[in-house]
Amino acid sequence: MENNGFQFTTTDTGKNIIVRDTPPHFCLMTIFGATGDLARTKLFPAIYRLAADDRLPEEFTIIGFSHTDRQTDSFRQQIKENVATVIGESFDRQVWDRLASRLQYHSGDFGSLEDYRALARRIGALETSHSQQNNRLFYLATPSSFFPDILRNLDGAKLIHPVTMDNKQPWSRLVIEKPFGSDLESARELNRLARQALDESQIYRVDHYMAKETVQNILVFRFANTIFEPVWNRTHVDHVRITGAEEIGIGTRGAFYDKTGVIRDVVQNHMMQILALMAMEAPVSFKAKDFHDEKAKFFRVLRPLKPENISRQVVLGQYRGFRETDGVAPDSPTPTFCAMQLFVDNWRWQGVPFYIRAGKGLVAKKTEVAVHFRSTPVCLFGGEEVCGKIKPNVLCLRIQPDEGITLSFSCKVPGDHLEIGKVTMDFSYQRGFARQGRTAYERLLLDSMRGDQTLFARSDSIEQQWQFFEPILKAGGSSLPVHSYEPGSSGPAEAEALLDGQDNLWGTHE
Repeated sequence: MENNGFQFTTTDTGKNIIVRDTPPHFCLMTIFGATGDLARTKLFPAIYRLAADDRLPEEFTIIGFSHTDRQTDSFRQQIKENVATVIGESFDRQVWDRLASRLQYHSGDFGSLEDYRALARRIGALETSHSQQNNRLFYLATPSSFFPDILRNLDGAKLIHPVTMDNKQPWSRLVIEKPFGSDLESARELNRLARQALDESQIYRVDHYMAKETVQNILVFRFANTIFEPVWNRTHVDHVRITGAEEIGIGTRGAFYDKTGVIRDVVQNHMMQILALMAMEAPVSFKAKDFHDEKAKFFRVLRPLKPENISRQVVLGQYRGFRETDGVAPDSPTPTFCAMQLFVDNWRWQGVPFYIRAGKGLVAKKTEVAVHFRSTPVCLFGGEEVCGKIKPNVLCLRIQPDEGITLSFSCKVPGDHLEIGKVTMDFSYQRGFARQGRTAYERLLLDSMRGDQTLFARSDSIEQQWQFFEPILKAGGSSLPVHSYEPGSSGPAEAEALLDGQDNLWGTHE
């Protein structure tokens, strides 16, 4: 028997603990790829919401840089239409008019140094006329193939302010979207190019999952609640399941996805970041350096995947119909599903398996972390008919959809006989708080203007993640086959074997 009659409640009365954020700095922002899909659907709507909440710097100008030949007025009109579509009925014309006056457009070729020199002259003129303290924020919202050219030309046109010891001079910061490289070699080369033009303190590598409210809450849940820390280890935890499942297929992204695949798309970055937050040690402080130091330590203690063990620890899959998608090769071996068994070789987690599943075309959209605790060592409640109903406790952190936290435990069912059922305490963000958090891109934009790198990836962690996945990327054919699975299923049946005999690999509370 299962009873979901429990609910957590919250008291959102203004008496909550508040850590005040640093206000965003005055700056001029240049968006490379300003007419692309990311800018139109994510960045500009996020900038609009920040403007509506009066969270942008007082003096703030945006230059949209793209190869399309157009004027500023037509650029503003296009962005207005896109933002209005995304925002919907709450779109405010007055807010837009104030924001539109800050938008400029600059046509140029990403590979032309002369076009960057022209951009530098335009930025210099705007800085002089607007007294913007010459702070510069560059956002790379282009396909990753353009990143090397942009980095070289930003450096060649001297658009980047050098870092000074006293930090009193104008700053320059560069925000780079994922994917940051396609393997270890390309990530190292991109880091090398970035460090030729900028200091590490100036580079903000985006993983938008890190900016989700519920992902950040993993840290608060772990380190602000002392009742969980004593059981957050190998003594009490049996295994951990991390799921990033999508119902939909790849849609119109066939050409992109065929070159990328599920590992490069979500596992190497999103899933590994969630894993690190769940399993890393507490940082000395929540300052960016201390936080990144602990993440880097965690990635160093991930047990490497040995070639002879890959087929037992990794299952790849591809949903039926993927090869019929426009842009996908008819014999494509690209995986749309990945399930993995990982181990962490440190004192806290030795011997505890971590399972990751991610993929497209699965039975439901779900991103969550489920911590499965060990079974009771002895059954005190009679025969198998009673003891068989005692299920291990499960703590689930739901990242999307229906963001929240559940905890399941056993309880006596009312009545004359000893009957044991499972009950679930359920905290929902939507029910618990009467206010919405910021979207991931709102938070990332604010933090890049504040100079807070906490939610961005550091170069050493990026390379450590790619190094861990090198054996999988290099494996192929008979050593690591790609299994077929039906759309709307839980993935290939072969993934069930990863659990080493435990039942129900990918369910959470069943």
